[in-house]
Amino acid sequence: MSSTIWSVDEHLEDILTAVQPLEPIELQLPEAQGCVLVEDVVVEIALPPFDNSSMDGYAVRVADVAGATEEFPAVLTVIGDIAAGDAGLLGGQRVGPGEAARIMTGAPLPTGAEAVIPVEWTDGGTGEGPAAAMRAHRDAPEGARGEVRVHRPVEARAHVRDRGSDVRPGDLALRAGSVVGPPQIGLLAAIGRSTVKVRPRPRVVVISTGSELVQPGEELTGGQIYDSNSFALTAAARDAGAIAYRVGAVTDDAETLRATIEDQLIRADIVVTTGGVSVGAYDVVKEALSSVGDEDEPGSGIDFRKLAMQPGKPQGFGSIGPEHTPLLALPGNPVSSYVSFELFVRPAIRTLMGLPDVNRPTARATLVSDKALSSPAGKRQFLRGTYDAQAGTVTPVGGSGSHLIAALAQADALIVLPEDVTSAEPGTDTEVILIR
Repeated sequence: MSSTIWSVDEHLEDILTAVQPLEPIELQLPEAQGCVLVEDVVVEIALPPFDNSSMDGYAVRVADVAGATEEFPAVLTVIGDIAAGDAGLLGGQRVGPGEAARIMTGAPLPTGAEAVIPVEWTDGGTGEGPAAAMRAHRDAPEGARGEVRVHRPVEARAHVRDRGSDVRPGDLALRAGSVVGPPQIGLLAAIGRSTVKVRPRPRVVVISTGSELVQPGEELTGGQIYDSNSFALTAAARDAGAIAYRVGAVTDDAETLRATIEDQLIRADIVVTTGGVSVGAYDVVKEALSSVGDEDEPGSGIDFRKLAMQPGKPQGFGSIGPEHTPLLALPGNPVSSYVSFELFVRPAIRTLMGLPDVNRPTARATLVSDKALSSPAGKRQFLRGTYDAQAGTVTPVGGSGSHLIAALAQADALIVLPEDVTSAEPGTDTEVILIR
């Protein structure tokens, strides 16, 4: 274990220098969700690919409905139906003078037509008053023929989606570095892309340690507690964009832990352990991993160090296995573990994804509290708080104890007290890290 006291920034820099973005791969669209594009996507087809109707109604010539009113409607001859996906377009027939074609939303505008009249502006071919809807073709096929009375005029291109009005060939659809979310997948599919080149979502394996840990749902006996860290950190890894695997708590046995980690390397781009990194007699992570890589795996190994921070003083970082898989060893106290994840593991995950901005957003806020907040000299303290963006204030939640998980569940920010601050009075301007 290193005797040097590391700063928060030094530890994070060491991690981000060692962690490199994952190699790009080509993925089908459903599998690309949450991944980061590594190349620009250029449009190859117009979207929409043809002029089409934005309404259910009638495709008409503008001159034929000029001056139309409900009292003096324009009476047009209906020459047929055009449905979405219809390539026949009335068998090549044009919409000529005095004619109209029934047209459905998304259907291509027929030759000769200049605009679309919504069905509500007509009698729907019934010979009665204004129609509320268009009669289904299967129920009233005669509606595709006969006459329609139009009650209002229309301007050219009204209710028509022009070809290429969304994107045109050669347009930049998505930039490299974009995260592929549902809207991006929709756009890629709409322009005909079935695959995309991305950096895959990192695979994160989370392992908690401690013989006292019991899985939620089981009965507690003397000296036991429920394993919350592995659940919280697995969820946090997914929230950061990773594919996360939670491993059940490992007992305080060095050989068992090392074997468990080695078994998990096949599905890990990064391994996160929690617990067993301090100076106790049963700190199994240090015992299991302190000598990893010295002989069998040149270039790998875990360095256990002390950081000038509270909570989260004991930390470990390095690599393990033939692929030099990064491993971050976090403290076992729930708040220490979660704060450490936010400060160090989340940026590592985002770096593996190839994202340019890997840290949580920060803000300045006025401290609102009943009394001054104390902080140990020479340490950067992270307190839980609730942030009011509109008021520009932050209010502490709970105390500074690293076991107070209930307060963490209520917090949406971390209040940062720098190393040179030992007391922060109410009204102090503070930095906050937004964690939601």
